[in-house]
Amino acid sequence: MQELLSNPYLLPVCIFVAAALGLWSIADIFVVKSTESEERLRRIQGISPGAAVNEAKSKRREEIKQWVEKTSSVLADSVKPKTEKEANQLRQQLSYAGLRTDSAQSIYLATKVALLIGGTIFGLLGVGIFSDGTAMWWVMGMAVGLLMFFLPGIVLNNLIKSRKQQIVLSMPDCLDLLVVCVEAGLGLDHAMRKVSEEMAETNPVLSYEISLTNMHLQMGRTREESLQDLSDRNGAEELTSLAQMLIQADRFGTSIAQALRVQSEALRIKRRQKAEEKASKTAVQLLFPLVLFIFPGIFVVLVGPAAINIIEGFLNT
Repeated sequence: MQELLSNPYLLPVCIFVAAALGLWSIADIFVVKSTESEERLRRIQGISPGAAVNEAKSKRREEIKQWVEKTSSVLADSVKPKTEKEANQLRQQLSYAGLRTDSAQSIYLATKVALLIGGTIFGLLGVGIFSDGTAMWWVMGMAVGLLMFFLPGIVLNNLIKSRKQQIVLSMPDCLDLLVVCVEAGLGLDHAMRKVSEEMAETNPVLSYEISLTNMHLQMGRTREESLQDLSDRNGAEELTSLAQMLIQADRFGTSIAQALRVQSEALRIKRRQKAEEKASKTAVQLLFPLVLFIFPGIFVVLVGPAAINIIEGFLNT
């Protein structure tokens, strides 16, 4: 067994077999298969080849979706949240990242389990081939799987941060468009619909959220409920303040255009302050690269020749 693990060709062969099996599985899932009897039946029914292909593709996509949901639910059962509070927190985090399908939670948890198993296997294979087999190396091999287990959480946090940043950066332009539409005589609902259409290409994230709010209004929900849901499902502070401002303006009958103008100016001031804060931190952030990388090189260049001369002087005396 030890001779087999020490074989230098074992790891490349395992990687090749795993890659070949993975590619074959993917091809088997996505390739649309059709028998001769099905083709003959379509010709008798007068179905065109293009429509038949589209129908087969849609059927195949539905089968893939069902298979993914079934597999992910099985894998996610081992790490699913134990309490309703933890489940709500995870659902909220996925909503902040824009992952709001029914199977998003199961797929996320199943991905963590799959990466844990795959990372542990490859880590132990690497330890068995490239190390002397001590206990420390085996622990490090298992730690690879543990690190892979936390990788989806890191990716999810980055998605949340990126999505909130996109919303914050596009908020002032959205408010300006809302002010123009409201002052032109449109109601708030029509103004939001117009803004979502105009911002679909430049700011797709905020445009999608506004269009989703419009859809909720068309389905019969009140404006207060729709705006509160807009705030809750995104978690962006600026979007929360906008929703609360619109709710208060609608409740007390104040001027929406003036409130939107004040909100837009406040957001621009806040964004400018954040930029100034980042600029002020630049000097402190540059200190560590300078000390670790720049100063040692300068020290060697300036002091190196003098040190050589001093050493030669001591040796000659």
